[in-house]
Amino acid sequence: MAFTLRQLQFFVAAAEAGSVTGAARNLSISQSSVTEAIRALEDDLGVLLFDRQARGLEITLKGQSFLRHARQILADVSTARSAFRDEAEAAPGRLSLGVTSLVAGYVLSDILSRYRRAYPKIELTVIEDNADYLQHLLIGGELDVAVLVTSSVKDRMALNVESLLVSPYRLWLPLGHPLADQEYIALEELAGQPLIQLMVDEIEESTRRLTAALPVKPQIAFRTRSVEAVRSLVATGAGLAILPSLVYRPWSLEGDRIETRDVSGDLPTVQVGLAWRRGAPLSAPARNFIRSAQGAIASR
Repeated sequence: MAFTLRQLQFFVAAAEAGSVTGAARNLSISQSSVTEAIRALEDDLGVLLFDRQARGLEITLKGQSFLRHARQILADVSTARSAFRDEAEAAPGRLSLGVTSLVAGYVLSDILSRYRRAYPKIELTVIEDNADYLQHLLIGGELDVAVLVTSSVKDRMALNVESLLVSPYRLWLPLGHPLADQEYIALEELAGQPLIQLMVDEIEESTRRLTAALPVKPQIAFRTRSVEAVRSLVATGAGLAILPSLVYRPWSLEGDRIETRDVSGDLPTVQVGLAWRRGAPLSAPARNFIRSAQGAIASR
């Protein structure tokens, strides 16, 4: 029997989360559903997509190759769905969009460019603010859709939430740092190290929870709301940083190299996605924006 889109979605989620548990949590389904879907997919393809290890799933070489196809298939399906819109959807309209600062810099541009190409007649208004305020505007009907870190959404009774992208935390360090010789770094090895802390969205709280369990607390060398400042400070040796892969770039503005390494242990992930008001009918521009966002993230 041929594989299904559902199996592809579960496979991609498992590959991005690195574990069945993480994929099930991100998809809000049971772990057994993810496990069964992956096994059925492997049986259908006749290849092993993951090596099962104690700490989670490690994607195989053939799995990595198939992952590119799976993402493209899901993106093509989303694009095909978007193509069959009626005249009312193609007509001029308005969309009020909210976005948090972290998401605005690293996710929104791909989504917006895709949406503008497909719906050039839509009048678009974008508001950048913190997640709490955006949720207030969504519930009040002042925003149609928000793109944000979905784990920050508090009122799930009033809002629909769909996570589209899962980004794991990694350690940022300067070129030549002693810890850069290791492929995996234990969280305990960061004790006493100077840290650069990013104070954007939920990053500050996540970093605080990570370091709270250490016997020797790291020294917070600098706090900033600028990712570029973190890059420059890490690259010049002022400290290390624990940040999601989403915001990683290998070079600072000054041209200095930044390395990343995996940190062993139960690190959180950043989930980016969409939120819109529950129980209210979606306008055609809002519905099409959600489809465009799904397609843009699937093709990353």
